[in-house]
Amino acid sequence: MANNLYNNQVTPKGYKRGGGVKKPGKVRSLIGKIRKKIAPTFGEQFGKAKKSGKKTFTSTRDDKTKGKLEYSTKTAAEVKAANKRMSNRERARVGDTSKQLSDKGAAFKLARKSGKKEFTHKGKKYSTLLKGEKPNKIMPELSGKTSKKIKKFVGA
Repeated sequence: MANNLYNNQVTPKGYKRGGGVKKPGKVRSLIGKIRKKIAPTFGEQFGKAKKSGKKTFTSTRDDKTKGKLEYSTKTAAEVKAANKRMSNRERARVGDTSKQLSDKGAAFKLARKSGKKEFTHKGKKYSTLLKGEKPNKIMPELSGKTSKKIKKFVGA
């Protein structure tokens, strides 16, 4: 019987369908308004700055850096869409150097491509190995019984 009622989606008397959100009472709404003025959340600050047309805003919600950091009012989707419109070359022409290699980076890339182990930049020598990369150690070719012992010991 209960399953039959459930399957037919019959609601008991007195309940509303849809389950809307209950509005807060007068006291809670007053407390909410005061909280928004005294300590607004990051999202509220972001929304207010975006609505007023600002490009950046400072957040007061950070524990360590209250009001010291500036945040952009652009969303990640807006930044991605703006980057799609311009290529790296066009961005460089405008003056944005974020996607360009530094002098040292370009020298590293060139040396690594040409197969060098080291390169010099502004009088200093640098390795072309990436972080965590180990240099190739070539074992000399040995023959005889001692070579087998050495290889076994070294783990080659």
